[in-house]
Amino acid sequence: MTTRRIPLRLCATLAALTLAACAGTPPASTYRMTTPIPSQITTPSSVDTRIGTLTYFDGVPTPQTAARVYDNLDFLRGVGVFLNGVPGASMVAIRAGLRDAGATGSTVGVFESLMDSKSLFLTANSETVYFWNWMDLKQGPVVVETPPNILGVVDDFWFRYVTDMGNAGPDKGKGGKYLFVPPGYTGPLPASGYFIVKSPTYGNLLFGRGFMQHGDPKPAVASLKAGLRVYPLSQAGNPPPTRFLNLSGRVMNTVHANNIEFFHEIDQIVQEEPAGAYGPDMTGLFAAIGLEKGKPFAPDARMTQILTDAVAVGNATARSIDFANRNPAAYIYPDRKWTTPFIGGSYEWLNNGARNFDARTMFFYAATIDTPAMAVAMPGIGSQYAATNTDRNGQPFDGGKHYVLHVPPNVPVKDFWSVVVYDTQTRSMLQTDQPFPSLSSEKDLLRNADGSVDVYFGPTPPQGKEKNWVQTIPGKAWFTIFRLYGPLQAWFDRSWKLEDIEAKG
Repeated sequence: MTTRRIPLRLCATLAALTLAACAGTPPASTYRMTTPIPSQITTPSSVDTRIGTLTYFDGVPTPQTAARVYDNLDFLRGVGVFLNGVPGASMVAIRAGLRDAGATGSTVGVFESLMDSKSLFLTANSETVYFWNWMDLKQGPVVVETPPNILGVVDDFWFRYVTDMGNAGPDKGKGGKYLFVPPGYTGPLPASGYFIVKSPTYGNLLFGRGFMQHGDPKPAVASLKAGLRVYPLSQAGNPPPTRFLNLSGRVMNTVHANNIEFFHEIDQIVQEEPAGAYGPDMTGLFAAIGLEKGKPFAPDARMTQILTDAVAVGNATARSIDFANRNPAAYIYPDRKWTTPFIGGSYEWLNNGARNFDARTMFFYAATIDTPAMAVAMPGIGSQYAATNTDRNGQPFDGGKHYVLHVPPNVPVKDFWSVVVYDTQTRSMLQTDQPFPSLSSEKDLLRNADGSVDVYFGPTPPQGKEKNWVQTIPGKAWFTIFRLYGPLQAWFDRSWKLEDIEAKG
C-alpha cells in the first residue's frame, strides 16, 4: 500500500482553517472570487455590551445572545411606549375621573369655588374657574355653544390639539357654535352657523376656564351656566338642557399610573379608537409589546417582568427630564433656573421638521391641555408659564426650609399673575393646611415700596408676612409654576425677568 504524504504547508493551512471555524471567525479564503472584506462590516465572535457579552458563530447570534437581545428589544419598546404614551394615559386617567364625577355627555363639571388641592390634577391652577367635560363622538357629531370671554380647548384622546374656543379661538371671545365631527363621518353637516371641527379620535376632552372679577368666581360661573351648551347635533332642533355639576371640593384622581397598570390604560385607547389613530409608527410600537386593536393585552410572565422594569425606567426617565433637564433650550433665561413647558415655542414640540420627544415628555408628565395659545407669542391673549424645580443654587426645594421669590415690579400682564406650589410625587397641588397652595396679584398681597412683591415658601410663615406665604411640608419636595394671564410683550422679549427663588437661612 502506498502512503501519500500531505505537504507541511497544507497541514498548517488546514489546521488554521479548523481553528478559525471552531473559534467562530471566518476562515482566510483563497477562492477565485475572494476580495478583501472591510473589518467594519464584520461581527466578532464576542462583543461586550451594556446588556452583557454577545456571542456569534460567524456572525450568527447564539441562542443565548438572541434571547438576551429580544429581552432587551422588548424592554426598549416598553420604555418607548411609556414615554410616548404618557399623553394618552393621562387622558385615560382624566376620563376616569370625569366619568366618576358624571361630567360626560351633556353634563359639564365646573369648579364653582375654584379647584383646591384635594383633587389630583396635573399642575392645575387655583386662580381661574375651570370647566371640564368628556366628549364622546361615537354616536355622531356634537355641538358645543360657548359663552363670551373664556379660554377653551378641545384635545383628542392622544392629547393632540383639536381647536381653541373663546378668546384664542375663531369666535374671538364673543361666543359661538362649534360642531365636532368624528373620524370617518360621512353624514350631512350644516352648511353654515357653526365652526366645524373634525377630530381624529372619538374621545375628546372639552376644557376651559372663565376668569374671576376682582377675585370673585361667581360672575364667571354665571356666564358659563348661561351660555355653555353641549348636545348631539341630532338633537339640535330641540337640544336637551346642559347640566352643570359643581366639582369644587371633590376628591378626584386624574393622574395616570406609573406601574404596569399604565399599559392597561393605553390599551383602552388602542381598543376604542380607529386603528392607527396615533400614526403607524406609534401604533407599531404599541403592537410590538402586545397592545393591538382587537386583541386582548395579556403579557405572559416573561413579558410582565420586562414591562414592569420598562415602566420603572420610563418613569425614572420622565422624572429626570422634568426635574433635571439637560437641554439648555428648556431654560427661559440662560442664567436662571426657570424652564418653559414648550421648548422651541411649538405646541407640537417641532423644530425643522423634527419632534423633540424629550420636550413632549417634559410637558405631559407634569401638565395637561395642549394649545398653541400657551406656546406662541400672543401678547395680551392666553397665558404663559415658567416652572422651577430648584433654588438659585440649583438645589431641589426642601419643604422643611424657607425660601423667598422676589417678583419685580411691573409684571407684564394684562390680567394677572399667580404662583402655585406642587407636590413632586403627584405633580398636583401640594396638600397642606392651605386649601389653595397659591398666591396671585388679584389677592391682597403685601407690596414693597417699588411695587415688587416677595412671596415666601416654608413650613411656617415669616412674622408679619402671612399674606404672602405658601405653606410647604418638612420631608417633602415641591416645585412651582409662575403663570402670566394676558402676557405682554415685555415677557416675550425678556426685557422683564423673573428672579430665581432664594433659600433663606
